Amino acid sequence: MKDKVVLITGASSGIGRALAFAFGQEGAHIVICARKADTLQTVQAELTQAGITVLSLTADVSVEADVKHLIEQTIAQFGRLDILINNAGISMRSMLIDTDPAVIQRVMDINFMGTVYATRYALPYIEQTKGSIVGISSIAGYRGLPVRSGYSASKFAMNGFLEAVRTELLHTGVHVLTACPGFTASNIRVAALDAHGQAKGETMRDESNMMSAEECADHILRAVKSRKRELILTTQGKLTVFINKWLPALADKLVYNALAKEKDSPLKK
Repeated sequence: MKDKVVLITGASSGIGRALAFAFGQEGAHIVICARKADTLQTVQAELTQAGITVLSLTADVSVEADVKHLIEQTIAQFGRLDILINNAGISMRSMLIDTDPAVIQRVMDINFMGTVYATRYALPYIEQTKGSIVGISSIAGYRGLPVRSGYSASKFAMNGFLEAVRTELLHTGVHVLTACPGFTASNIRVAALDAHGQAKGETMRDESNMMSAEECADHILRAVKSRKRELILTTQGKLTVFINKWLPALADKLVYNALAKEKDSPLKK
């Protein structure tokens, strides 16, 4: 990773922040972006203090012009781009019947179109370096999760998009990784949108026994180094994908029952 240029979207907290440290501590030059300038500046200061070369840029990945500018500024600063990590994402939590469709559109714009924009505009430079495109997806991209229909849809879309891109780039030397964390301790649940598009402001799950963002980032770093095509994390995550593939009706029941136990779940017990 020494002197490689790594661009990480949604890097102001959680897995994105942890990825910045993981790759930076390996000697990479890091570009971080997020919508919130204040939290982004805090992470920039922390990375700089750790001796990591970092460029921070405020950007909303759901805005195409922001993403084009982000890539242009990265190239202007470093002259190359080796690894793009599409990490920016937002969740939602409400029953479909109660949900304003605009909420699902917002989730799709960030999680899916943000990945499309960044991958499209970064691709010419990553082809030059025969680098890596990484999508931070989710187990929800393999198994639809109730009360998170929009989030699951966005991650299914990301998975299909990256699979198609990987196949297009089969003979170019470009590496494409789809990384799917299971439940990870991060602020994505706190920032999850409700039925009307407002941040819920609290987590609905006990995060004490979840994989940490730092542990998740280390797994992703190793997967990029070994140029894996797919990474499914946590025992629960691997089991969910396996059961859903081979025993889908059982998966329906197991997933329903598990998520019905969440705090304030609208699912009937």
